[in-house]
Amino acid sequence: MIKIEPIYTAEVTSTGGRSGHIKSSDGILDFGVSMPKEMGGDGKKTNPEQLFAAGYAACFGGAMGVVAKGRDISDFSIDSKVSIGKSESGLYSIAAKLHVHIPKMDVEEAQKLVDEAHQICPYSIATRGNIEVEVKAV
Repeated sequence: MIKIEPIYTAEVTSTGGRSGHIKSSDGILDFGVSMPKEMGGDGKKTNPEQLFAAGYAACFGGAMGVVAKGRDISDFSIDSKVSIGKSESGLYSIAAKLHVHIPKMDVEEAQKLVDEAHQICPYSIATRGNIEVEVKAV
């Protein structure tokens, strides 16, 4: 287990589970959540998978900035997909795919940068060996 000395701690209260409400202690996040239609919900609000996909993409972009070392990645974008489904054990789990676009860089060089970022991104570290993750320059 990796232990840390916290620099920042996000605080969020969730009520009602997947068909409920989330609110951060600072009030910046304050909205309802619902299950996607594919899981029997109304699909009219965000869901935990979308929130995880957004957080992972933003964090991964930060890690890319750390490893870029002078290379111009100012116009990058990350398409993040987080899926939920049943694992081989029959339990629900998630999988993540990050497809990174760096227009000013050829795909081979971009993949090297993406691989470096994957080694230091806190989300990548947290998920490593726990869920299926694909990070790919496209």
